[in-house]
Amino acid sequence: MIKALMISSYNDVFNAVRPEGELLIGLHRTGEVQVDVMTQGHTEYAQRFRAAGMYVIDFHPGKKFDTAAVRFIRQTVIERQYHILHLFNNKAIINGIRAAWHLPVKVVTYRGYTGNIHWWDPTNYLTHLNPRVDKITCLADSVKEVLDKNLIFRKPGIPITVNKGHHADWYANIQTADLSEFHFPPEAFKISCVANARRMKGIPYLLQAMTLLPPDAPIYLLLIGKGLDTKAHLNILKNSTNKANVIFAGFRTNALELVKACDATISASIFGEATPKAVLEALFLGKPTIYTRIPGTNGMGVPGETALIVPPRDAPALARAMEELWKNPGKREQLGNAGFQYISTHFTTERSVRELLAVYRGLVTERPTDQATDKTT
Repeated sequence: MIKALMISSYNDVFNAVRPEGELLIGLHRTGEVQVDVMTQGHTEYAQRFRAAGMYVIDFHPGKKFDTAAVRFIRQTVIERQYHILHLFNNKAIINGIRAAWHLPVKVVTYRGYTGNIHWWDPTNYLTHLNPRVDKITCLADSVKEVLDKNLIFRKPGIPITVNKGHHADWYANIQTADLSEFHFPPEAFKISCVANARRMKGIPYLLQAMTLLPPDAPIYLLLIGKGLDTKAHLNILKNSTNKANVIFAGFRTNALELVKACDATISASIFGEATPKAVLEALFLGKPTIYTRIPGTNGMGVPGETALIVPPRDAPALARAMEELWKNPGKREQLGNAGFQYISTHFTTERSVRELLAVYRGLVTERPTDQATDKTT
């Protein structure tokens, strides 16, 4: 049996960590991998891991350069004789790589986005570009492509795509939110957008699209996320007759319930994302969806059949897509059904488990990285 130690943090909201957590549980349940998890022991997923028969080590590095953490991880790897050490965040990666030096364990890192990694940046050699890393599991092909271009001093095949799949059952009991607090008129066509306040989300283009809609179109945009009502964003709407049709809802713990209550959803991302989570969730909820064609959305659907897919940084295209959904109830129903069927077939937890199991099988058949078992740091 393959023995793997995962180091990750599950001290976050349940839905945020669920895809990764269920991937580890599914991998353990194959019977081919003994999955132990080093994480905060008080978290909800730590309890789920224990209930699944997995060994939980109540520890997570407190900082990126943590000598005590390096010693603890190293001693754990030696004592429990792991074949694979899988590191899922920067604190785990930097300390885990140091801990594994001169040990026979295979080191795997996880990369979930495309930006901020360059072969000429020395700081990246502390993480994914470090020669001690044997494999990098990438959330999407777009992430793999970036890493392939930057691992110029290494043999090919180190980055490999392993999607974090979801399961349709997770969304079956999502309640429909009460939208009365937003005072939508009865005829309102409500489009949700869940985003954080980051440039990659393309919110200015989405707001510009709202200004391009006909003044008599009852299309309303519900923006869900903290910090989106910036001065720059408000200035885009300042002179628009549709200014009142944009509602900044702020951060909401019931974001999925709000998305379910709206008629459609939209994502205007312009770069950087790998498999945007908000788009995945909307598709699993069966909502007709508009999203931009960026590397991270490749393979998420079929243009015009499962979603309306438009170019990034194209406000007129976003506006046309929103107007098309408003005018065509039949199109909305077709996209919602087809989008759900596609995503629930192609982005499943079961698929993720198969992909990660294949990575581990390949690693344990390779020659060990280093047979030394020196216990020093």
